[in-house]
Amino acid sequence: MEDKITILLVDDHQVVRQGVRAFLDSQEDLVVVGEAESGMQAVELAAEQIPDVILMDLVMPGEVDGVAATRQVRNTTPRTQVVVLTSYHEDEHIFPAIRAGALSYVLKDIGPDELADVIRKAAKGEAVLNPRVAARLIKEVQNSRNFVANPFTELSNREMEVLRLIAAGSSNADIAVQLVISEKTVKGHVSNILGKLHLADRTQAAVYAWREGIVRRDP
Repeated sequence: MEDKITILLVDDHQVVRQGVRAFLDSQEDLVVVGEAESGMQAVELAAEQIPDVILMDLVMPGEVDGVAATRQVRNTTPRTQVVVLTSYHEDEHIFPAIRAGALSYVLKDIGPDELADVIRKAAKGEAVLNPRVAARLIKEVQNSRNFVANPFTELSNREMEVLRLIAAGSSNADIAVQLVISEKTVKGHVSNILGKLHLADRTQAAVYAWREGIVRRDP
């Protein structure tokens, strides 16, 4: 195993993990050392196994999604490279994932051989981006110098409500109860907020809300 690239699979769908694993295990230079069905489990297994590469899904159940898991993994074991393997190519998923430390970002329609090559490159620190993702990142870089996010025009009224509650320290479950919506809907709003304001996580969102005066302390 010393000469093989070690991989941790992270996806909440067992059939996806089984399919990917079956192919990767057929490659002489690749070996899957673990599987996780949630972000929290991914962080725990990464600290235990210290894999060369993690294939990370983004949208998973629980408080720790793929973006948060990526950030924690990169803090815990910097040598591990994270390859996002997802169905989502929208800004609100791309930018937070890259900012969290993901090296590569590919979509689940990728071919098996191509995915194996992405893993091999990641093990050497070489990034691979889906063409649609690369185009969005290039456009973002080109526009970043002139971009100043205005939450009052960028965010919907409901997203502003969610942002205020994040700043108040509410969890997704708490927000769902207060706004009488599902926790899944809350997670969608949080992802949109992070994407629109170009923030990496909830902590940054809370700091942003206080700094911009979206919420204020009682005198």
